[in-house]
Amino acid sequence: MNIKHLLCLSLLLTCAGPLQAQKFESKRPAESERCFTSPTIEKAIATTKAKIADPELAWMFENCYPNTLDTTVDYEVIDGKPDTFVITGDIDAMWLRDSTAQVWPYMPYIVEDEKLRLLVEGLVRRQTKCVLLDPYANSFYKDMERESHWKDDYPSPIDGVHERKWEIDSLCYTVRLANEYYKLTGDASIFDEDWQRGAKLIVETFRTEQRRNGTPFRFRRSTDRMLDAPAFDGTGRPVNPCGLIASSFRPSDDSTLFPFLIPSNLFAVQSLKQLEAIFRNQLDDDDFADECKAMADEVQAAINKYAKLDHLDYGEIYAYEVDGFGNRVFWDDANVPSLMSLAYLGVHKTSDPIYVRTRKFLLSENNPYYFRGTAAEGQASPHTGKVRIWPMGIILRAMTSTDDAEITHCLQMLKDTHAGTGFMHEAFNKDDPQDYTRDWFAWANTLFGELIVKIDHERPHLLETKFE
Repeated sequence: MNIKHLLCLSLLLTCAGPLQAQKFESKRPAESERCFTSPTIEKAIATTKAKIADPELAWMFENCYPNTLDTTVDYEVIDGKPDTFVITGDIDAMWLRDSTAQVWPYMPYIVEDEKLRLLVEGLVRRQTKCVLLDPYANSFYKDMERESHWKDDYPSPIDGVHERKWEIDSLCYTVRLANEYYKLTGDASIFDEDWQRGAKLIVETFRTEQRRNGTPFRFRRSTDRMLDAPAFDGTGRPVNPCGLIASSFRPSDDSTLFPFLIPSNLFAVQSLKQLEAIFRNQLDDDDFADECKAMADEVQAAINKYAKLDHLDYGEIYAYEVDGFGNRVFWDDANVPSLMSLAYLGVHKTSDPIYVRTRKFLLSENNPYYFRGTAAEGQASPHTGKVRIWPMGIILRAMTSTDDAEITHCLQMLKDTHAGTGFMHEAFNKDDPQDYTRDWFAWANTLFGELIVKIDHERPHLLETKFE
């Protein structure tokens, strides 16, 4: 962790506690201590903040939206090309998933801000290095010769890998970032030889993890947390190979119950279609494009057959995990990809009937991980137990809502549960927001900022609300 990251952590840790005389003083690092600055983002912060009538909500937005840039970015030029490493916050490592999600709210500005464009280009190139190092790993170090913090896992991660948990979405997020960067900028230079090798390795890994011939992946950890490793000596529960892709872990980094994780499979279908378009239209590689299309169709057909299921109360909805034998679970996890986030990711429209029915189930007491407490109500995660709600779940609920009252309700809950810090957290006790996990979780912070910007663009009248 570099000196700026340490200063940021120190600042965030001093933020906890009651608001001081309602002054709402900025909790951002001093400008000289920020990891990265963008004049375009600074202008967007000032413009949007001025429209927010509630002073506490405006203060939260100012703190949260730039948090990724302020505290987590390490940008430099290596071998003549931009290179961007983005830590997740209070863990000194870069997750493929988190790093994409952390910069995603800034993507609309990269065409007008060359400095920001280079940051994203650098992240695409850094992620490519990570995929080529180990496509099964979820998080990495900047120093690719650094020994893993989890070196006692079995098999031990190679140098440069922080943690080796196989999660489908890790690879999907790298495709999501590269695809969006190209769509916005038209810069095809990112699709160099290394990127193409990485893309083909992604599809090869997806194919292997359909598990028609078993899997080389194992993960064992000495731990007292049952969710830290898959069952059966780290191989996971049995699956019936049916075209779905197995994921040993969820986006929360918890092991799956049934390895066919449906939100991640839907995300993989989207990624395969994006790869098809890139290889067909930009790289003139019809053979690989055809391979991507065939696999996307295969996975989608398996989803339609094994994951769209009748619920006793809600009709046909998505299961969260299945095994291909007919076993399934109906719940969700507040991390992204989730069933709730399918509309946010662009997998579904908010009006698609199966999404509408699934979302209705997710926000009901029939979902075992939807909690109601005296402080708030919202989606949770097995990762944080049976009493904690995730701000990310509340944010995604608002992001995917078409109802003003529901969005306003979500904003009220987010304002009520930041525990006086001005930042989002991983999770908080449904009855006591002071009981929360993670002081510095940059993804959740920046996602909250993204929500406010989205509301400003689509429903600006909601920002005129003054909350209790």
